Amino acid sequence: MSGRGLDLHKVAAARLWAAARMPYLASAVFASTVSADPTPGTLAVDRSWGVRVDPGLVDELDVERLGRMLVHLTGHLIRDHAGRSERVGAAGGDGLRGRWNRAGDAEINDDLRSDGCAPDLAGDLPEDLGCEAGLLAEHYHAAALDGPRRWDCGSGADGCDRPGERPGQIGRQQAELLRLGVAAEIHRCAGSDPGSVAGGWLRWAESVLPSRTDWRRILAAELRSAVGRVAGQVDYSHRRPSRRAHLQPDIVLPTLHRPVPDVAIVCDTSGSMGERLLARALAEVEGVLVRAGLRQTQVRVLSVDTEVHAARRVARADAVRLVGGGGTDMGAGIAAACGLRPRPSVVIVLTDGYTPWPERPPAGVRVIVGMLAEGGSPPAWSVPAWARTVVIEEPAGYGTRGR
Repeated sequence: MSGRGLDLHKVAAARLWAAARMPYLASAVFASTVSADPTPGTLAVDRSWGVRVDPGLVDELDVERLGRMLVHLTGHLIRDHAGRSERVGAAGGDGLRGRWNRAGDAEINDDLRSDGCAPDLAGDLPEDLGCEAGLLAEHYHAAALDGPRRWDCGSGADGCDRPGERPGQIGRQQAELLRLGVAAEIHRCAGSDPGSVAGGWLRWAESVLPSRTDWRRILAAELRSAVGRVAGQVDYSHRRPSRRAHLQPDIVLPTLHRPVPDVAIVCDTSGSMGERLLARALAEVEGVLVRAGLRQTQVRVLSVDTEVHAARRVARADAVRLVGGGGTDMGAGIAAACGLRPRPSVVIVLTDGYTPWPERPPAGVRVIVGMLAEGGSPPAWSVPAWARTVVIEEPAGYGTRGR
């Protein structure tokens, strides 16, 4: 770091704050160089991972506000918004650059606010652009309402060089290595502490460093664990007479009861779903349940988009009626499944992720989400931490589902 009049101690403290709040981004935050810029009000990042900042602005900001901006600017670099702007043709006039800057800000801040790290300076959010949350900058750039950008985040955000920028120490190849390292750290943090990483960062990390885990093994393990946990529970019941009742004729003895788990499968049948991949996922679930020893009459399937269209017991996966085709709300499906009698102990949700989720888990019910990935594309909404998520990948050559 260099620059006359720049408070280096505050910059260092802001970096430490950012690293403590979002440790999986720490390597990227500390990789960038910070230098003074004489232009008043400047706080921006260039394509070579250099942060230029007005010393006077650093004096005005406290450590936390400065740390939030460093995380935000680093997000532009990690997600390669400069390179992506060129691919969508946003590197033209100032109007296009400003529109792309706002779109990139919305993509980053949508995840930062879930961690309490969204900045107040470059504070555009999806709803400020008239768009839904959970989407990419390319979508926001195409669909955003017109309006001025709140902050010029620099060439690292829109790919257009600024006067006075000097080549930094990080080239394209080193930048890619940094991104791979951040993606690996995100995977590690998410695996060791589920729910600690926002869904958008996980989706980005998965696109950069795809998981090589076999989803069938994970799904089978989760189902066996959920079913086995319920089936292994033993309690006392007076519904049936005890075999030892003749030993104590004056006392009504209870008998031991081992509950048989009921499983409900909530199938997303909205317009964004395709039948082939859903049928394939159902076949995988059916095979796992059969191997787990469940009778076919213990599995009920609900077809749900924004409401429940069908709830029935099925003997085969291909007997499922895919009724629906509208919007999506898997919360309605989970609530309907929990309202069945007898109440299921395990609910499996098969969806492509384009759905909101309940804020709280259903009481006494274990939820497993089978996320149907379409051609490697990330799901649109992050699944809450209280549900176990298994990404069901579409094999190469299987075909693309229509939207």
